[in-house]
Amino acid sequence: MVDVTADRFTAEQRALLALWTVPGLGPRALEHLRAYAQGALARLVACPVRDWVSEAPLPPPVRRRLAELSSLESLATRVLERCARVGMGVAFVGERAYPALLADTVDAPPLLFYRGQVGPPRRRVAMVGSRQPDQGFLPFARTFARQVAEGGVGVVSGAAAGVDRACHWGAMDAGGETWAFLGSALDALDPAQAKLLPHFLARGGVFFSELPPGVRASTTTFPRRNRLIAGASDAVLVLRAGLGSGSLYTAEAGRARGRPVLALPGDVVNEGAAGCNALIRDGHARACLSVQEVWRTVGVDPQRAVPPGEGSWEELSVEARGTYEVLKRVPRSFDEVLVDSQLSPAALLSALVELELSGFVIQHPGRLFERV
Repeated sequence: MVDVTADRFTAEQRALLALWTVPGLGPRALEHLRAYAQGALARLVACPVRDWVSEAPLPPPVRRRLAELSSLESLATRVLERCARVGMGVAFVGERAYPALLADTVDAPPLLFYRGQVGPPRRRVAMVGSRQPDQGFLPFARTFARQVAEGGVGVVSGAAAGVDRACHWGAMDAGGETWAFLGSALDALDPAQAKLLPHFLARGGVFFSELPPGVRASTTTFPRRNRLIAGASDAVLVLRAGLGSGSLYTAEAGRARGRPVLALPGDVVNEGAAGCNALIRDGHARACLSVQEVWRTVGVDPQRAVPPGEGSWEELSVEARGTYEVLKRVPRSFDEVLVDSQLSPAALLSALVELELSGFVIQHPGRLFERV
C-alpha cells in the first residue's frame, strides 16, 4: 500500500507536486520559479498565491492559471486525495521508487505517479513495437520477452495494444518485473489498460506516468512518454515497426540519451518491419538476432544472476546499501570504491560480497565491481 498522506511529504515536495499539476508549467519553468523563490519552492507554500504570482517569472497563461488558486498547499492536498482514492503513489527524483536511470536524463520529470511495488535495482530493456504487427508476430514477441525476463532483466514498455502489451505479458509469464509508462494519468486509463492493471499489480508490474490525476491521453502525450520508456532503460529494443510506427520515437529517444539501440530485422518485403530494417541500415541500431544479445547489451550474465525477487533491498545491511550508492554503472576496482566509501577494507569486502550474493552487483575478472 502506497503512502500518500500529506505529512509524508516535505513542504518542498508539496509545492513541487502542486506546481507540476498546473498545465504549461514544465521543468524549465519550475527552475525559473525555484530561482525566484531563492532556491526553495517551499517558500511559496506558506503564503497565498496572489502575493507572489504577479511577479513570478512565468508565461502569462501559466500565471493566469495560478492566479485562480488560493494556495499551493490546498492544491497539493487535493492532488494527494485523488491519488489516495485509487492507490496511486508519488515518487520524487532521488527516492527509490523513482527510476534512477531516468533521473540522470536532462529532461526527466521531477516526479512520477505510480501504481504497483517497485522492485530492487536490476538491468532493464525497453521492448517496443507497433500496435498492429504482421499476423503471428505477437506470440513470438511474448515468448521473446519471457526469455529476456528469465535472464533477470526487467522489461519496460508502454502498455499499448500489440507488441508492447505482448512484451509485458511475456515478462509476467517469467515472473519478472515489468514497467509500463503511460500516455495518460493513472486514473484515466483506457479500458484495455484498466483490464491489464490488476495483472500488473498481482504479478510484480508497475504503471508509471508523469501526468497528474485526471489528464487523458492525447496525440501529444504519447510521444513524450516514449522518452521515459527509453530513459528508464539500459537499452532499447524495437521488435517490430513500420516506417510510421511510434516505437521509432522511442528508438530516437534512446539514441539521444546514449542508450544502445537494437532492432529485430524482418523480411525486406514486410512493410511492418521496414522501420526496424531502416534503423539497422542507417546505423541507428544493431541487429538483434537472439535473446543472448539483449543480455550482453545490458550487461547481464544469467548464469550468475540472482533470479528475480530473491534479492531484497530492504534486507541489505546499511554498509551494503552505502556501498551500492558509491558504485557506478561501469566497472570500478576495489581500491577505487574504497577511496569513495567510509568503510574499512574488511567491511567493504563484506558489503561487496553481500551485494553480489543478493544480485545487486556484478564482479568482473580482475576484482572489478559494477552495480546492477
